Amino acid sequence: MSMLVDGKWQEGDATTRDVAKDGRFKRVESKFRHWVTADGSSGFAAEPGRYHLYAAYSCPWAHRALMIRKLKKLDNVISVSIAAPGMRDQGWTFVDHPDFPECGPDMVNGFRYLHQAYSAADPHYTGRVTVPTLWDKKKKTVVNNESSEIIRMFNSAFDAYTNEDTDFYPEALRAEIDAVNALTYDNVNNGVYRCGFATTQVAYEEAYDQLFGALDELEARLGRQRYLVGKRLTEADWRLFPTLVRFDVAYYSLFKCNKRRIVDYPNLINYTRELYQVPGIAETVKVAHFKRGYWSMTRLNPSGVIPKGPELTYGAPHDRARLPAA
Repeated sequence: MSMLVDGKWQEGDATTRDVAKDGRFKRVESKFRHWVTADGSSGFAAEPGRYHLYAAYSCPWAHRALMIRKLKKLDNVISVSIAAPGMRDQGWTFVDHPDFPECGPDMVNGFRYLHQAYSAADPHYTGRVTVPTLWDKKKKTVVNNESSEIIRMFNSAFDAYTNEDTDFYPEALRAEIDAVNALTYDNVNNGVYRCGFATTQVAYEEAYDQLFGALDELEARLGRQRYLVGKRLTEADWRLFPTLVRFDVAYYSLFKCNKRRIVDYPNLINYTRELYQVPGIAETVKVAHFKRGYWSMTRLNPSGVIPKGPELTYGAPHDRARLPAA
């Protein structure tokens, strides 16, 4: 993907800019970090119809926001635009696509490209243009483009406008959730990218070993308890899930994470099936988008040929009921 430099779109592969001289992939931090709050003390008050989410089914970070939006029943509170999957000359693009009917034009601002939203918010913006991006229709600006923060806003700020009061980040469990998030983000969510985009053998093998060490740890953890933080679903589970459902489709082969597939882990695959079968989640899992999104990365797949497999079994019965849930 390319990037904005002083508000101007620059072509090129931005992933190469995220690789240090030692060959290690280092994700650049998001730059828009405002918060929507229930009381409006942040300057961005939670109001129905005020905010718009720019997202893509192909992106695991955007997938987080789409899932929490669905789970918290915010469909009629926060509108959404879905970008067409695949690498495109001007980045995330909002157009009708015959193969992906979920995608379409931006009906809020008429932006064809997501970078137009960033330039509108900051004419001198320099950096990556990423999904998810939360837009304020009232102030006509980007609120936030950090997925971990967007899902926390969705988790609680809009509770007055929905009948869904499930709390995925309860105060009593926050310390443990944060600890699990650190493990999964560093070694799994971002770990697969550290494998896929590494440019030296040392950097790749370091990331590879940490990835599978973490997956082994998570497999053991899920053998003892139903979810990552005990007996109830929390933010930690929904942050891990997007990586798990993409792993066998893309990361195992394209990103060279080929020690084991998720289907080879009895606890992780059954856990993935259980989460997939939570009402509303399956409709956020678009495997065709995953394939087009990842396998169109010309740096990793110059031919552009998209694999037909693998056969996935997320809808199959699972055994997680053997462990107690709250």
